[in-house]
Amino acid sequence: MISMLRIEEPGLHTTIQDKGRYGYQQFGIVPSGPMDPYAYRMANLLVGNDDGEAAIESTMIGPSLLFLENSVIAVTGANLSPTLDGKKIPMWGSVYVHKGQELRFGKPKHGARAYIALAGGIQSETTLESRSTYTKAKLGGLKGEALGGGDELPGMDIPDTELQNRKGKFLSEDLRPFYQSHHMVRVIPDVQEGYFTKESLQTFYTHSYKISPQSDRMGYRLQGQEIEHKQSAEILSDAVAFGSIQVPSDGNPIVLLADRQTTGGYPKIGTIISHDLWKVAQLLPGQTLSFQRSSVDEGHRWLKYENNLYKKLHMAVHQK
Repeated sequence: MISMLRIEEPGLHTTIQDKGRYGYQQFGIVPSGPMDPYAYRMANLLVGNDDGEAAIESTMIGPSLLFLENSVIAVTGANLSPTLDGKKIPMWGSVYVHKGQELRFGKPKHGARAYIALAGGIQSETTLESRSTYTKAKLGGLKGEALGGGDELPGMDIPDTELQNRKGKFLSEDLRPFYQSHHMVRVIPDVQEGYFTKESLQTFYTHSYKISPQSDRMGYRLQGQEIEHKQSAEILSDAVAFGSIQVPSDGNPIVLLADRQTTGGYPKIGTIISHDLWKVAQLLPGQTLSFQRSSVDEGHRWLKYENNLYKKLHMAVHQK
């Protein structure tokens, strides 16, 4: 392994994330991983990496990265105006980077989180079989913390002939998400929706909710029409998933995200289908979210579609 790049300026909240730390939730270890699984997965795909390699997740204000070796990178997700040595580079495409060049970000245009993948992935040490950073428990990444100025990230020494093969790949425009200030997401109802009044369920599916400033990688707190419980707002602690929507006693829903706890003691009104999770992850505080009743079958259809799409794109990218 060699040092591939150095963090010159860290940005607002920049971390190393791979596909997540799974298999340890029974011990209270959260999965972490990318907030926007689609953008993360496509970034790795575009630079020719295996699915699940570690990449950089940046939130709202991007970092400045000095490359210490030649590489190929892709920037996906939120458009934070990326430039290489001051020249604009395209989003959703693989770009050759020379040793000594600097990747910087400027004015955020749309979206909340950008992903930066480099050929070979970031080869930081693994903790419990994952490189994902979980700052609250100081797991993964570099010493379990968000990246800071002066940090150097290890990577793979890839021959230049291979790097040349990996550059110049672009995701079709019709496959790139369009980030808006309002998104509708589909929700699979939970068996615990019986804890809420019929009027509140109707309210939930017919009103918009604003993303609260008290939101982070653990969960998005929503503000809007309160959801009324029939009786108690507390239950015996129960398992939660990425996209589960809890409703505490104040009636304001919380969407649980990548750094969610492993169990929760508030009833769940439903869970967002995995295909729509990127819509939540790319919303900023003050922007809005609305919900549409869905089903397990619809969630499975979209999951199958996404996996088949990835397989086709993987084959296309790896054609010589």
